[in-house]
This record gives sequence, C-alpha cells and structure tokens, in this order.
Amino acid sequence: MSTQTAVVDQDGQDVDLPEGLAEQLVEAARVQGVQLTGPGGLLSGLTRRVLQAALETEMTEHLGHAPGGVPGPGGNMRNGYGAKTLRTEVGDVTIKVPRDRAGTFDPVVVPKHARHLAGFDEAVISLYAKGLTTGDIVNHLADVYGSSVSKDLVSRVTDAVVEAMLEWQNRPLDSVYAVLLVDAIYVKIRDGQVANRPVYVAMGISVDGYRDILGLWVGPSGGEGAKVWMTMLTELKNRGVGDVLIACCDGLKGLPDAITATWPATTVQTCVVHLVRNSLRYASKAHWGKVTADLKAVYTCPTVPAAEARFAEFAGTWRDKYPAMVAMWERAWPEFVPFLEFPVEIRKLIYTTNGIESVNARFRQAVRRRGHFPTEQAALKILYLTVRERRPNRSNPTGQINGWKAILNTLAITYGDRLNLT
Repeated sequence: MSTQTAVVDQDGQDVDLPEGLAEQLVEAARVQGVQLTGPGGLLSGLTRRVLQAALETEMTEHLGHAPGGVPGPGGNMRNGYGAKTLRTEVGDVTIKVPRDRAGTFDPVVVPKHARHLAGFDEAVISLYAKGLTTGDIVNHLADVYGSSVSKDLVSRVTDAVVEAMLEWQNRPLDSVYAVLLVDAIYVKIRDGQVANRPVYVAMGISVDGYRDILGLWVGPSGGEGAKVWMTMLTELKNRGVGDVLIACCDGLKGLPDAITATWPATTVQTCVVHLVRNSLRYASKAHWGKVTADLKAVYTCPTVPAAEARFAEFAGTWRDKYPAMVAMWERAWPEFVPFLEFPVEIRKLIYTTNGIESVNARFRQAVRRRGHFPTEQAALKILYLTVRERRPNRSNPTGQINGWKAILNTLAITYGDRLNLT
C-alpha cells in the first residue's frame, strides 16, 4: 500500500498526495536545471498535464465514449483541439482544449473564454488591496511567475468586485448598535481636476460585540460637513438601524446634532483623544507635556463634579496663555460629560475612535502609492477591498471586542430594553 501525505488546497481542504511527491519534484527540477514556476517550469508543466487530463475526461463524459469509441445517439464526436494560454499562479500554461462536432462541449475545469484559472483573480485582488497599483501587480507577476499580463487585465479582474461592493453597500443592517463610530479621511479624486475629497466612514459595534464597517461614502470637495453626515446617517437608518446607544465622533461642528436628529435617544460622545490632540494645536510644544497631564487629570475623574473641579483648575492655569484651547473644551463639554458617567468598561470602548482610525490607517496605506483616483468608484473599490481583506495575526476591521461580556452587562444595566436582547 502506498503511503500518502496531506496538503491543503485553495479552499482549505486536505488533499492526499503520494508521500515524497514534493521532494521528487524539487529533485527533478534540480537535476534538469529548470525552475519550478514560470515559463517551462516544472510546476507549469505539471499544471498543464493535469488540466489536459481533466479536459479529456470531461469530453469523454460529455460524449459518452472514449477516444476512438463508438458515438452514441446523435453521432456527436471529437473534432480536434483549440490552443489556449492560461494565466496561473505558477506562470503561463498553454493547453489544448478538445472540441466536439456539435459545438456543445462546455468544460468546467477551464470554462469557455476563461484566460486565467481560479486563484489568479484572488492573488491579483489581494495584491491590489495591499496597496499595489496595477503597474506594481504587472511587475510582481512577471518577477514571481514569469507571467506577462497587461494593466487592462488587472483592472478587469479588480473591476469584477464592483457588483459585490454595491451589494455590500446596500446590505441590511442590525436594528440596534451598541456603539457607532464615525470619522472621515481624504483621498485625491479626479473630477475635472484632482481634488481632496472626504470619504465618510461609519463603524458599528453590534450588541454581540462585533465590529463592522457599516458604510463608505465619497463626499463633495470642500471638507467634511455635518450636513453631508446627516445624509449618510439617514441612509444607515433606512437600511435598518433603528437605534444607536452611543455614538462616538470627533469635534466636527453640527455632527452631534445630526446624530441626535437621526436617533434622538443616542448618547453622543466626543472622542477624548481628538479633544486632547486639538488642544495641543493651540499650545506651544514646550507646554504639551503639562497640558496633557492636566487634561488627563480631568478625563480620568470618577465623577462629573470631580471633573468640573479639575477643569476649573485647568482653565485657571491656562486661560490667560491659551484662551482658545480652554474655550474649545468649554464648547465641547456637553459632549464630553457623558464619558464620565460610564463605568471603566464602557469608557475604554468610547474613549477614542481608534477602532475606526486603525481602519483609516489601512485606507491611507492602500491609497498612498496611487496618487489620485480617476473616479469615485475607483476610490471606493480599493477601500472596499481593504475592508474585506483579512490579515493573519493582525486586528481586522471586523471581529469581536475583547471582554465584551463585561461591557454587555454594563450596557444592559444602563440601557435596559433598548438592547433588544432575547
């Protein structure tokens, strides 16, 4: 009995192969002085032989008889071959596709009109999501696989995700989200001329503790605006979001009003980290350490009265030197105070919009090498692919919050029936 070893295919399933096959291939490549991949590579030749055998088997099943056999009813039979070159992950592979006289043969392993195998598309899309441009991908495939592809082919492969993206953009959402985090980044898009355009990003944390990107929208040039946010928030409501317990945002003027106009019962929390960062804009670098220490004494207070007393000391220390900084905190105080009324578990959750900012950091990495995008759809396509990409051993845009059970218990006490827990 021959021994076998298990390998994993592209779907994650175990495939049994004769033990030592990999070693035999490597040794054969060494003895023959050929590469494993690329034109004339050993794996390319093996792929060609496997595909050729599969096509012959499919034709036999289609006709009901082997080569040279007697045709069945209708008299359909083989009618030569047609050459086809496929792009594969191991390089270009040229095969001979069998034909039948009736022209009814429709192979499954290599579909009609297909020019690349399944797996090739996934590799291209993964590289695109990691920030490589179409030119970068063309060069990468040429260097690694010896496969010469055009930029148009790469663009067509990545364009295939547009339908999935549109479905994702319009998918139904949960009726209740424990936390909604909103923020915006800027990308360069050509609309007559190249301009910085805000991309509005909404991340939700479900009552089960899972993060998800709820929507991405490209806004008009001219900067982030609360009126535009109102349109985006209304879309979320129309897609099923009936209630949000806590919404965390930066200090954009008018945004808290837009949130409460959409969900009147929502607690709006200004991101504490944004407040601290904005404070430093008004202060000399020589005072940054002292300012941040004084502010930390405010936002770590156990109660609202204690924080008010600490802030009075902060204002007394810095108002004469940095009046605009103190005034900013006074304006933001109504949206800062809710933070102080929550226990530690929830404070950690809403202290910062870092959850969404980590996603924005991925977005910036993906768009950095592109300069600008020709259309809004082109920009959204790369951002969508970035959201869907999963990186091993890294925090991903979707996933469960650590320690969620403790947070959920606190939310249940604070918000009761609004969680819709059954």
